[in-house]
Amino acid sequence: MISKETTNGKVIHLNNGEFETQVLKSDVPVLVDFYADWCGPCHAIAPTIEALSNEFEGKVKFVKVDVDANQEVASRYEIMSIPTIMLFENGRVEDSIVGAYPASVYKQHIERALSRRS
Repeated sequence: MISKETTNGKVIHLNNGEFETQVLKSDVPVLVDFYADWCGPCHAIAPTIEALSNEFEGKVKFVKVDVDANQEVASRYEIMSIPTIMLFENGRVEDSIVGAYPASVYKQHIERALSRRS
């Protein structure tokens, strides 16, 4: 069961137990936003991630993982700085971005991932 969703339901909040099913076994690319509630830059990019989830609805799954509450997953992917955005395809990390950037940077990475699927 998925922990909670944002107000529009397009960005899914996951816990350790849901990660494999929702991310690693997904049939579409998954953008994972590793964040923490205390992280200012994480809050700053949240509206951008939300907007991108609307733009790429049905093509890319968007999930958030709180690194404090889900240390097992954060450790497995060696998350050292947040925000860290990782793009997963076929159960593997195909791309990652560390830090807060404008929407255009994230969009470029997403579009590159989608172009590999064509």
